[in-house]
Amino acid sequence: MPGSPLDPRAEGANGLLKQGAVLVTEVEDIVAVLRPIIGRPPPEPPMEEPGSAASDDAPAPSARARIIALMGPTPVAVDDLIRLSGCSPAAVQTTLLELELAGRLDRQRGGLVALL
Repeated sequence: MPGSPLDPRAEGANGLLKQGAVLVTEVEDIVAVLRPIIGRPPPEPPMEEPGSAASDDAPAPSARARIIALMGPTPVAVDDLIRLSGCSPAAVQTTLLELELAGRLDRQRGGLVALL
């Protein structure tokens, strides 16, 4: 809701209104804003060549081994695994997901993980 320009508590809401925010009180308000783009087909995703790095999400066996070697029963931060392994965040997250699906990963608060 807009507020007095003299009230510092209204600064955020007033700033959003200056940027073009729309007040929404019912579903029709949202539909009215989206109506111009409804019916447009979604953009086509770029075509990737088979075997390109973007189409192959599985980490290399050596990367997987490096990541697992850095883990143990003591919790370690996911950010530390990325930094210490030298692997991409995607490779680390994929390896952690594989371990989790295999029942070998314990996720803890604060982005910490440990092997079971």
